[in-house]
Amino acid sequence: MDLKALEKELKYRTMRSSGSGGQHVNKVETKVELLFDVGNSQALSREEKQRVREALVGRINKEGLLVVGAGNRRSQLLNRSAALKKFQRLITEALRPRKKRRPASHLAANPEKRLQEKKKQAEKKARRKKAIPKNGDGLRFSGSFLAEG
Repeated sequence: MDLKALEKELKYRTMRSSGSGGQHVNKVETKVELLFDVGNSQALSREEKQRVREALVGRINKEGLLVVGAGNRRSQLLNRSAALKKFQRLITEALRPRKKRRPASHLAANPEKRLQEKKKQAEKKARRKKAIPKNGDGLRFSGSFLAEG
């Protein structure tokens, strides 16, 4: 995947942005939307296109266009470069190979040992609890300590 080749396939759309800027924001189109046609891209292989579609399914519209927007700067040029950076980050992340998950090995190796460890841990925690006197054992609860009764 070549980012320079991808940049040649990008289209930009501008519109009026909301937010700060006073009267200026009502007159100038500073918000930028970057459009990338994933299905018709010459720079991506078929497998790469599929991975991008799966990873960015929420950002791809019905026409198959990946839409990335930027509008928080007052300059169209800054918003355009911000949208391009965001696009590059999204594509790079979508095409990054995923690590295969390895299941924990100790669980299958010795289940008896795992159960023994669980029992020991449960007993240890049970010993930490405060002793609650039972009826007839000669102890009564008096304030914050046990007294002979």
